Amino acid sequence: MTKIFNDPSDFAEEALAGFCDIHSGLVRQVPGGAVRCFRPAQPKVAVLAGGGSGHYPAFAGLIGTGFADGAVVGNIFTSPSAQQAYAVAKAAESGAGVVFTYGNYAGDVMNFGMASERLAAEGIAVDNVLVTDDIASAPPSESEKRRGIAGDFTVFKVMGAAAEAGADLAEVVRLGRKANDRTRTIGSAFSGCTFPGAETPLFSLPEGQMGLGLGIHGEPGLFDTDLPPAKALGEELVGRLLAETPPGAGNRIAVILNGLGSTKHEELFVLWGTVAPLLREAGYTLVMPEVGELVTSLDMAGVSLTVTWLDGELEPLWLAPADTPAYRRGNAVREGGPVADGGTSDVEATSAPFVATGSSRDYATACLAALEATQALLHEAEERLGRMDAIAGDGDHGRGMVRGIDAATAAASAALGQGAGAGDVLASAGDAWADKAGGTSGVLWGAGLRAFGEAVGNSAAPEPGQLAAAVRAFADRIVQLGKAETGDKTMVDALLPFASSFAGLVAAGAEPARAWEDAARAATAAAEATAGLLPLKGRARPLAEKSLGTPDPGATSLAMIFTIMGPHLTAAASRETVGVRQ
Repeated sequence: MTKIFNDPSDFAEEALAGFCDIHSGLVRQVPGGAVRCFRPAQPKVAVLAGGGSGHYPAFAGLIGTGFADGAVVGNIFTSPSAQQAYAVAKAAESGAGVVFTYGNYAGDVMNFGMASERLAAEGIAVDNVLVTDDIASAPPSESEKRRGIAGDFTVFKVMGAAAEAGADLAEVVRLGRKANDRTRTIGSAFSGCTFPGAETPLFSLPEGQMGLGLGIHGEPGLFDTDLPPAKALGEELVGRLLAETPPGAGNRIAVILNGLGSTKHEELFVLWGTVAPLLREAGYTLVMPEVGELVTSLDMAGVSLTVTWLDGELEPLWLAPADTPAYRRGNAVREGGPVADGGTSDVEATSAPFVATGSSRDYATACLAALEATQALLHEAEERLGRMDAIAGDGDHGRGMVRGIDAATAAASAALGQGAGAGDVLASAGDAWADKAGGTSGVLWGAGLRAFGEAVGNSAAPEPGQLAAAVRAFADRIVQLGKAETGDKTMVDALLPFASSFAGLVAAGAEPARAWEDAARAATAAAEATAGLLPLKGRARPLAEKSLGTPDPGATSLAMIFTIMGPHLTAAASRETVGVRQ
């Protein structure tokens, strides 16, 4: 259990600050994460690893010569926001382009993708390399759906070495994707991890059991089985990996036996005593293998085994020197020279003055009240939502929603205080939600609120038809970003029934408040019905069977929020045209 913390919600930020202080000769903290302390003497590709906290030494511990140029750091097990990714890229970019590299999770894909679009619009060359090494999370025929776990380390190392040697962006990306295509990982958990401040772990196992096919975000294994002796466990892990040997692979491999956070090195050494002979007996030469904690999951007890099949291109990059706070290999030349400046002065644009009518500012007050009611609701429901999410996910939904609504409410209050109308208040709330919450739900709620605000505008309180159009804009933006459909067991399963019901009732002449109440009941029923669905999207997908009987936490929280927001958002909407007070 994580025992050293102040406010649990500040744990990731405080850990990053402490890390950057102790390693100030190698790294410096910037908005959204950390980058190398020194700027390169000449332009080089910036390799930026990223993801949620809780995996040390991944990701910030791998910043340095021969490895990453920076790390984008989200909250525990939560994707960093697009703003964080953008800010770190602006701080690290030196003229040769940027490549984001991260595990294949929906929130990361969306947030890094949006950051990439923003960088590209500014003329900065940018690309993305996703890691998909976890063989337990999808069959070989659907390898593009696999999640990234400890194979991150190998892919990041190859890319960092290539960039250090002067490869251009296209070559760094090609080599990273090649390394990913040749990397396979399988893991096993012996006990779950516990968030700072939480009283219980995200999952538990009966005595003498293990979960095979774990994730690195506190997810349980795909199925539970008896915990075997080390010899049998080694045979299980090696057998599953070698069964997925890439076509045309050679006999030289990089191997990582990785501890997940609470498994002692001595235990890993015992397991290595089985793993290494099995690989050698299969005809493989082990090239600079690693045994230790390289990609962890807070205090989870467990192990993972990674194999990367090397060739004439990848082996020199795997062997190349590196010098980072948490990992050193060979005699890398330590960087020196002038310490880089902040490099982020242009990240935050100066806000233009708000322009709004009096009636829109009145409605903005109602919008802020809706957010404040939601804030109280989500704080009360945080633990329950987290428990629901831990059944087949990483257990962070409650905490992520609380971080998002806290940021959204503060931003909305600040905007209202500066004279903003309803549209700008909601857009400000959405941007803050996406930035501070991160993750899949963070980017979706943030984008949805912004779309709602843009539809409402700043000229008047919305008429019923305009309110229905704003709800539809919210739903359309979330579906567009998340690519989910009804039946995928996501927030969309509650959202679309709400939007459809509300629009239909308003069009039929129902008063907005009554229409909203009825639509909220439809959303609540739809959310409860997700208990009978198998998840087809997100981190819960690999653990689909375990989620049966439990409603989707995203659909549940959406129905709760829409229910409590209704009285505030509909109070000013009437069947009469709302007058405009200047």
